[in-house]
Parts: sequence; C-alpha cells; structure tokens
Amino acid sequence: MANGSGRPLSPHLQIYKLPLTAVLSITHRVTGVGLAVGTLLLTWWLVAAAVSPEAFARAQGFIGSGFGLLLMFGWSAALYFHLCNGLRHLVWDAGKSFELADAERNNKIVLGAAAALTVLTWVVGLAVW
Repeated sequence: MANGSGRPLSPHLQIYKLPLTAVLSITHRVTGVGLAVGTLLLTWWLVAAAVSPEAFARAQGFIGSGFGLLLMFGWSAALYFHLCNGLRHLVWDAGKSFELADAERNNKIVLGAAAALTVLTWVVGLAVW
C-alpha cells in the first residue's frame, strides 16, 4: 500500500535491508539454540562412553561419519560465534562501542574471530587425529 508519494507506508523485507548488527543479533539467538541441540550430541557421546564399548563405538561411528563431522563443525562454528558475540555484548553492557562506526567494526571482528577460531580448531584437531 502506498501513500500519495508512491512510497510504501511501511518498509518490508523486499525493500528494507537489515543492518549487519541485526543479522548478527538474530544469528546469536539461533546459534544459542543450535548449541543446546549440539550439546545433546556431545552428551550422547559421553554417556555412550560410560555405558559400554559397543554403545561408544556406535556413537563414535556416527560422530566420525561425514554427517557427524559436519554437525560437529557447525556446532564448533556456533560455539565460537556465540562466544565472540557474547563478548561484544559484554562490551555493550559496559556502555561502550555504541557508535555506528564501532558497531560496524565490531561486527567484522566478531565474524573474523569466530571464523578464525573455528578453522584453527579444526586444523589442529584434524592434525592431531
């Protein structure tokens, strides 16, 4: 619906671009849920180790499969993103870095740090494995 100027009365997703800060805020919540679900996989692995060698072999086989490794990669990426973004929220809780330039710089730092930590973890993990 448009007013007399031909412009829409309310912006919507087809014309309104979410700022990166909003996207990271939504992603922070999604990764929090993903971490909870991924922790169930980790719990299954630990419980299986305590139950029996057969249960552990089954859990280890799943986690070591291509799909399991993909899930673990996603879980570790979510973990590092959630951690880095949580640190940014602590800075905000201290009343700092609210300026637009600071927020944009911190967006890039969060994304870069999360990516670097994830890749570093997997490079070291696969080298040790």
